[in-house]
Amino acid sequence: MSLARTIAPHIPYLRRFARSLTGSQPSGDAYVEAVLEALVADPSMFDEKMPPRVALYRILIQVWDSVDINHDVAPRTAAFEKRLDAMVPQARQAFLLTTVEGFSPQEAAAILGTDMAGVRSLIDEAGQSIAEQVATNVLIIEDEPMIAMDLEALVEGLGHEVAGIARTHTEAVAAVRERRPGLVLADIQLADGSSGLEAVNEILSSITVPVIFITAYPERLLTGERPEPAFLITKPFETETVKAVISQALFFSGASEEADDDAGRGAAEHPIA
Repeated sequence: MSLARTIAPHIPYLRRFARSLTGSQPSGDAYVEAVLEALVADPSMFDEKMPPRVALYRILIQVWDSVDINHDVAPRTAAFEKRLDAMVPQARQAFLLTTVEGFSPQEAAAILGTDMAGVRSLIDEAGQSIAEQVATNVLIIEDEPMIAMDLEALVEGLGHEVAGIARTHTEAVAAVRERRPGLVLADIQLADGSSGLEAVNEILSSITVPVIFITAYPERLLTGERPEPAFLITKPFETETVKAVISQALFFSGASEEADDDAGRGAAEHPIA
């Protein structure tokens, strides 16, 4: 198969990535055009040992590092683009590759020419940048004291404030009445046998807030029979996974809010039911 036919299915996604990376359609498309011109001039740039999409994105990163196209772009107003713009370029690349583009950390490492530790460091840097912009208060719904303490330390380490820790459905609803959270971390099975899912749905009936479920029972939320959560972590969890998902939830939940949200509120609609 010719190189043109190999890369053709991936060009639309490359445009999406380049536009997100630069925050501008013209600048993003200019980078993709530069990639195609580079390939025409030197087809050997395309590493046939890599999966085609990985190899293509790798070339775009190489072009990004060597061509200074993205300078005078039009002013941006979307909160999504403001958050991207505040990240240093390589952290932005890692964040977009693993969230918007769906690459695994291993694939992102290959694209960026680094190793797994490097990718994790960049994603953590992106998460910290997001936290600084959308620092919020977090309600933790968790009945296991040690896990709740770990989550509390993790949340505070990212620059957020813990609004409260609830062990039951009743405590969770009461905590929201007392102080509206900007993010909810919720277990499913709570101390009194009540349901964290039901608690979250009751909360979402009165406010809009991004929710991350952290549970040992993911199958209860992955039935395909009802609206399901965008953000789900399985216990036992890795600290870095939770950090990355918190960053994603706050980043994307604020993507539809306009830039006049400069006060830094990161909550947006993410209902489960």
